Amino acid sequence: MGTHRLNIDRVRRSLPGRQISFFESITSTMHEAATLAAAGCPTGTAVVAEEQTAGQGRHGHSWHSEPGAGLYVSVVLRLPLPPDSLPVVTLALGLATAEAIARVTDLVPDLRWPNDVMLGGKKAAGILVQLIDSVAIAGLGVNVNHHAFPPEIAAEATSLRLATGRPQSREDLLIGLLPAIDSFCRMLVEGGRQPILDQFTRHSSYASGRHVRVDRPGGIVTGTTAGLDPSGFLKLRADDGSQSLILAGGVRPA
Repeated sequence: MGTHRLNIDRVRRSLPGRQISFFESITSTMHEAATLAAAGCPTGTAVVAEEQTAGQGRHGHSWHSEPGAGLYVSVVLRLPLPPDSLPVVTLALGLATAEAIARVTDLVPDLRWPNDVMLGGKKAAGILVQLIDSVAIAGLGVNVNHHAFPPEIAAEATSLRLATGRPQSREDLLIGLLPAIDSFCRMLVEGGRQPILDQFTRHSSYASGRHVRVDRPGGIVTGTTAGLDPSGFLKLRADDGSQSLILAGGVRPA
């Protein structure tokens, strides 16, 4: 495979003052981050693992965590925001992840509402944010140096390596990602939701004018996206003319 161990010492030297816990293998970085948060760790504390044996995806899906190939990190965020800000926090983290990827690779990622970072129409990174006792725990998984994916996800997953044709530095990505998360969260806290909503809309081909199908509890709905509402939810003009608000993911091109 030719993957190398993450040089966590280099990351720590580049981000002095940042508490970073590193594990060769762990069930879930989010679970560990929640434990640290409960014990009172500072905001911005990060948990990084070479491998997750029970990584979490949206709606209970498992996340493909190939050892040594991806960046699997969870961050503790103590943000002075109301609990209903969680959807916009997720959008802010998507922007931070896209910015870090753009800086390291020169690619221009797309954002698929609410929590996927896309390259060439395929998913390169996913984000999951949970609120635990008023602390946001953000889990991020980025496919960095994967050569290939299991057949069941190969059609919709990519990695930075596959998208650029060369190996990429997980260290550089992490060194860029953690400060980017800080700055987009600061933008949200200081400037309110609108700047985040505006930036997400600008950087996402899915936010407005995209014909999509949405997997909803009552079945699949097709329609055209019509921007984000003030809470960060996706407005949909259904093909039958009705308007609705999409509260959770499962948005795909129609």
